Amino acid sequence: MEKWSLTALADGLLSKALSAPSGRGMRTFGGGRPHLPHQTMIALARGQRLDEHDNPGEATVQVLRGWVRVTAGDDATDGFPGQLLIVPGARHTLTAQEDAVVLLTNAKRPTRVMADALETDMTVSYQRQRRNGRRRWPVNASLP
Repeated sequence: MEKWSLTALADGLLSKALSAPSGRGMRTFGGGRPHLPHQTMIALARGQRLDEHDNPGEATVQVLRGWVRVTAGDDATDGFPGQLLIVPGARHTLTAQEDAVVLLTNAKRPTRVMADALETDMTVSYQRQRRNGRRRWPVNASLP
């Protein structure tokens, strides 16, 4: 099990962003194949933005510091510390209205390859647990 201080990470990334030529700092946690959720902390200096891009799955943005604006077409919404923004399924941008840090949580839609890998990992995990005399069941799995 890992534990992270979001406050310390946000402070460090914002400091990095303010001194970087790009005006950005990023750090990704966990996720990766075959896991579906990915979390990325993004720090942006005032005026910096993530240019228009697609949403590869369902996503939320939790504002940790500053003020950001998410724009999708003609629709725009502002986010402030403590707010959770639901990212639209359409192409969108994220702009720092002032120095800001956000925590992006993204769950990419599973492809058949990802689903197969997840199923294989669960089967192997179950078999290993059973050999070791432990019986833990995956979430939503039916009991024998």
